Amino acid sequence: MIDGKSANEIFDSIRQHITSGKLAKGETLPPVRELAAQLDVNRNTVASAYKRLVTSGLALSLGRNGTVVKETLQPVALEGGDPHTPLTDLSSGNPAPDRLPDLNRCLSHISRTPRLYGDAPVTPQLQRWASDWMQEALPAPGEIDLTSGAIDAIERLLCAHLLPGDSVAVEDPCFLSSISMLRYSGFTASPVSIDSEGMLPDMLEHALSKGARAVILTPRAHNPTGYSLSKTRAAALQAIISRYPQVLVIVDDHFALLSSADWHPVIAAQTLHWAVVRSMSKTLGPDLRLAFVASDSATSAKLRLRLNSGSQWVSHLLQDVAFACLTDERYQQELKQTRQFYASRQQSLAQALRAQGIEDVIPGDGLNLWLPLAAASQPIAFALAKSGWLVREGEAFAVNAAAHGLRITLSTLDDSNITRLAADIQRALNP
Repeated sequence: MIDGKSANEIFDSIRQHITSGKLAKGETLPPVRELAAQLDVNRNTVASAYKRLVTSGLALSLGRNGTVVKETLQPVALEGGDPHTPLTDLSSGNPAPDRLPDLNRCLSHISRTPRLYGDAPVTPQLQRWASDWMQEALPAPGEIDLTSGAIDAIERLLCAHLLPGDSVAVEDPCFLSSISMLRYSGFTASPVSIDSEGMLPDMLEHALSKGARAVILTPRAHNPTGYSLSKTRAAALQAIISRYPQVLVIVDDHFALLSSADWHPVIAAQTLHWAVVRSMSKTLGPDLRLAFVASDSATSAKLRLRLNSGSQWVSHLLQDVAFACLTDERYQQELKQTRQFYASRQQSLAQALRAQGIEDVIPGDGLNLWLPLAAASQPIAFALAKSGWLVREGEAFAVNAAAHGLRITLSTLDDSNITRLAADIQRALNP
């Protein structure tokens, strides 16, 4: 069935069989030695064709278990709520709309000067602001770049450093968009379980020792759990990372301006390639989505090549609006109140649940509280829906281990419905 004499011909033959359905998803390709003998070619020719199939995303190498046709990627759940639901929506992961900046006030301060090809990709005033703000988070002097959000930054950083099929160590459970990005970019997620203090050190060590080429970790307000790194855990992870200096370390500090948790560094001095990503989507809102990326000079240079400032800069108009908001004195005061608001929602719901006898809830940081469950979350989520609540089932966030739990977005909860929600959760757990 497979024919050809050169690596390109063999690749094209197999590709045609895959696209026509003659080679089914998950089917194992003939061993290199066997196909080489069948086609009367050198084994390296077949190996080269198989390598191209893997790098192009058509096949997956399983080492000694051979090369298999890649399974069709299944769609993953998306972040966001259901605007048409009649239920009280606690599933969205969105910030509180009334806590976002007053754009009418901020827009009155932005520049009306057109920006053209050749202009600086990052406006000088915003770059200066970001450089001052991000100094605390950097292990060494770094460069500032802008991307269209945290996931855009992480994808471009990974594609600049890694090859398709490379392993990336990620938290398990993991942010929905990160799971989706890794799958569709052709990277292999190497799950690292977490607890309320962050990644488990022994599991990170295992992932790196097995060849993970990058690690993505959330220092504060982990999504979905809301957990943040403790000082002790951050030091333990930093010590492990120091033993793997070639690994790309990406710190996704997406909740930086709103976090009530302390910053603890995890990038080691020995790390050669690193980036700290701070998104504005929770602070300014998803529609003002941009992310500051501070990284070492070599990583920044690779990122800029992928951004291509001639055509793919982040809109200068968007930059101007962000700068106007971030430097507005009134909004700075509102930010302090918003930080206190999210922290109080975490504490209030945790206390209300404990008052109902639900003790294993750990208040975290950020927009969401995690309710761990002993078994699959669907029956509990269904029972809450009958009581008028829409929550996010935890299994969607799993990379490997079962993520039994509920993610509850706190943005629209006040004290009265927090009490009612806690009582409804208690009834759902103990019908």
